[in-house]
Amino acid sequence: MTVIPHFLPMARAVGIFLYDGFQLLDAAGPISAFEIAGRMAPEAYSLTILSIMGGKVCSSSGVTLDSIAADSASAPDTLVVVGGEGSRTAMQCADSLGYLRGRVEQVRRMCSVCSGAFVLAAAGLLDGRRATTHWRRAEQLRRHFPAVLVESDHIHVRDGAIWTSAGITAGIDLALALIADDLGEAVARAVAQEMVVYYRRPGGQSQFSALADLGGDATTFSSLLDWIRAHLAERLTVEALADRMAMSPRNFARSFMREVGVSPAKAVERLRLEAARERVEHSREPIERIAAATGFHDPERMRRAFIRHFGQPPRAMRRLRA
Repeated sequence: MTVIPHFLPMARAVGIFLYDGFQLLDAAGPISAFEIAGRMAPEAYSLTILSIMGGKVCSSSGVTLDSIAADSASAPDTLVVVGGEGSRTAMQCADSLGYLRGRVEQVRRMCSVCSGAFVLAAAGLLDGRRATTHWRRAEQLRRHFPAVLVESDHIHVRDGAIWTSAGITAGIDLALALIADDLGEAVARAVAQEMVVYYRRPGGQSQFSALADLGGDATTFSSLLDWIRAHLAERLTVEALADRMAMSPRNFARSFMREVGVSPAKAVERLRLEAARERVEHSREPIERIAAATGFHDPERMRRAFIRHFGQPPRAMRRLRA
């Protein structure tokens, strides 16, 4: 393993906060990432497993991890609250919520993985902040905690000192982002390579692609949807797409709607929106160039589509990521 020289005045303490019924990978993924980073950049991190009572904490799988009582430990640099089925109980635990409220001003970063966001929200730490969680529970988070600005399809979201991530393996993406923030991209990339995971899904990347959501992997039109995504700047009319499939426009439109679940025009727009949003949030390209490259052509047309689907125009979304 390559050791990457990096001056560190002292190890950064990372606390992993557990409760009964936690999801094992929510904890093990970030733990492994920080542990490997600590071998590549010696003494980069020290890891502590925390719980309210201390002792053995049982995961939803039945596997247990040893922990120390949270109140007996000094405030870590970074505190990570994991998710799992037990979050439904943890978010009603006065001791857990009190501990988190007491630590939020003492730690440099407060983080959650998956449904750990519900615990942070129950403690009032996400009020007025952007946050994410597993896509299956995003609407529940929005409904139970209306003061939280839920971004339901993001891999992870940073709002000031609060970082939240989506489900299970997204905890690894979150840890890599934290490592990059601390030690630089080179170390984070090396950790990802050691873990044999993709480096690095951007936080704003969707938890599921428009292609998957459109059923593109299991329909007659899967290859067409792949082709559309690669040719977004072209005129993608029903007639042009029908011709590519060697079908009449009427038969094509009916068959597409039946198998994919939306009209060809709606499918094209969703693929264009996904590509445009990624470029808006993760590049400095002019909005006009993005509109042209993704087939909207007119920036005003793209702006209206963004407002309709995302609730805000492209320039506002770019400012949020700045």
